[in-house]
Amino acid sequence: MDPDKESTRGLAQVEGYLLWNAEVEQARRQARRFTDALPWLTTAQRDDVERVYVADRVEICRETLTRIAGRAVELRGEYTARYDRLRARCVAVSVLTVGTVGGACAALALISR
Repeated sequence: MDPDKESTRGLAQVEGYLLWNAEVEQARRQARRFTDALPWLTTAQRDDVERVYVADRVEICRETLTRIAGRAVELRGEYTARYDRLRARCVAVSVLTVGTVGGACAALALISR
C-alpha cells in the first residue's frame, strides 16, 4: 500500500477516534449538568440517570453519523456519475471540433490546389 495513503488513512482514524471521544465526553458533561439540576437524586440514582443519558446520546450520535455517512456515499456516487457524463460530453465535443476543423482544413487545401 502507498505510504501516503496509509498515513492519510491512519490520521483520519485518529481524528475520528478523538472526535468520537470528545462527543462522548460532551455527553457526560451534559448528563452531569442534567443531574445537577435534580438535587434530590441519590448517588446511585444520579449514576443511573447519567449512564442512561450518555447511552442515549451516544446512540443518537451513532445513528446520525451512520445516516450522514450513507448520504455521503450516495452523493459521491451521484457526483461521480455526473462527472463521467460531463467528461464524455467534453471528449465528444472535442473530437467533433477537431474533426470539423480537420475536415475544413482538408477541404481548403483541396480547393486551393
